[in-house]
Amino acid sequence: MGHREDLLAGAKRCLLEKGFARTTARDIVKESGTNLASIGYHYGSKDALLVQAYIELVAAMSEAFDGGSQGDLPGEPGSPERFAAVWANIIGTMRDPGSLWRLSMEIVAMGDELPEVREHLARAQREGARGLVTLFTGGREEDVQEETLDTLGGFYLTLLMGLMVQWSFSPQDAPEADRLTEGLRRATAGFDKS
Repeated sequence: MGHREDLLAGAKRCLLEKGFARTTARDIVKESGTNLASIGYHYGSKDALLVQAYIELVAAMSEAFDGGSQGDLPGEPGSPERFAAVWANIIGTMRDPGSLWRLSMEIVAMGDELPEVREHLARAQREGARGLVTLFTGGREEDVQEETLDTLGGFYLTLLMGLMVQWSFSPQDAPEADRLTEGLRRATAGFDKS
């Protein structure tokens, strides 16, 4: 690996161990075996490097969301069975030791303090919503229309963020996939009658 890849790998380890705010450039250099100048040369700043590392950590987690492959998920795309299976996989990642979710909460809370980081993460969040749409409804990310991304993608992302907060503060009270699925059934029960 070159310095760029070493820095990224070191930044990922630092993020999971120390979090965003407590990770220093020196921590990354020590963890990666590189030098301080490499951060500026390859990424422009420590924060830009940490954002890239965070985005890659989230992308790597997406396999856990779908159990490794969309073809492996039970139920037809858009079905309650698919809904429950995807949420069960996501919740499974929240139980993992050293979970990315604690780091995600820190980054959400820091949003106003780091406007340049917030901009990068807002774009990444939009792409994450696109991936969520395809997990639940099937298809390819590049085929997700903007209107679908703004509505259905926003809905799934809102559920994910709320679930993340609940699991961070009170895991014993946070809903499991079956409770989320039943909640959706109850919430939409009257929709067909109107």
